Amino acid sequence: MNKANYSEVSQFVFLGLSAYGQVQHFLLAFSTIFYVAIILGNLLVVFTVTFDPHLHSPMYFLLANLSFIDLSLSTLTVPKMISDLYSGHKTISFKGCVIQIFILHILGGSEMTLLIAMALDRYVAICKPLHYLTVMSPQRCILLLSGAWIVGLIHSAVQLAFVVHLPFCGPNEIDSFYCDLPWFIKLACTDTYRMEFLVTANSGFISIVTLFLLIISYIFILATVWKRSSGGLSKALSTLSAHITVVVLFFGPCIFVYMWPFPTVPVDKFLAILDFMITPILNPIIYTLRNKDMKMAMRRLSSQLLNLRKIS
Repeated sequence: MNKANYSEVSQFVFLGLSAYGQVQHFLLAFSTIFYVAIILGNLLVVFTVTFDPHLHSPMYFLLANLSFIDLSLSTLTVPKMISDLYSGHKTISFKGCVIQIFILHILGGSEMTLLIAMALDRYVAICKPLHYLTVMSPQRCILLLSGAWIVGLIHSAVQLAFVVHLPFCGPNEIDSFYCDLPWFIKLACTDTYRMEFLVTANSGFISIVTLFLLIISYIFILATVWKRSSGGLSKALSTLSAHITVVVLFFGPCIFVYMWPFPTVPVDKFLAILDFMITPILNPIIYTLRNKDMKMAMRRLSSQLLNLRKIS
């Protein structure tokens, strides 16, 4: 990275979600409560899947990793926002901003690929149940998870390769509460039209391809079930509804932020809240409240903890 960048712009200033004091106090309470709920909800899913032998299956293995990524995405941005709202010191170093962008796109790319793996798991389970344990073996699950992280890493590295040498010499205000490429590029002291196109094309390509593959997998699942039994279609829709909801919540903001030609700051900020605070708490709720196995496992885990407390 150019040393000139650091000497000219050493830090960026976040404008945050609002400049009004009362709104900031509300946001501080709101974000703190939601972040605690995100930690508890996602850790509950991870620990339940890890320690309950009944949940040692491909579907729950992938679900636990989804919860880990959601927790990581929130932890990357929300604690910094809470700290800024509390202290009023809304700055981030140049290096810190670049690192945040890098990790953000690793996690985002990994989650997209993980959602494809989860769709594959549901396709095999519903359409080829006799081959499920063979196709979704533990080794195959680890390969899918490793592939998700590799895709995320490559995606993030390519994104930063486009912008890492941009010159920054003047404006340093980011109208948000975290760093991301659309706002980062706009602050560069050069014509960034081509760079914005390349970054948008990269993010847009991976988003559209992933969403297309997911839609194709859902069509195959529903068509297969409908051919076998019309009555099974409602059951398949019920099974897929949680996964489809998570996909819509994840890809909606991504496509709007990176591909919508008429971006507006209030909408972008709302989508950022949806991405980092609402979706990560909704995912555990969606997958646990609608899943009998998860609810039973949580009851078993809680009873085991209570028994340990009684013994101690």
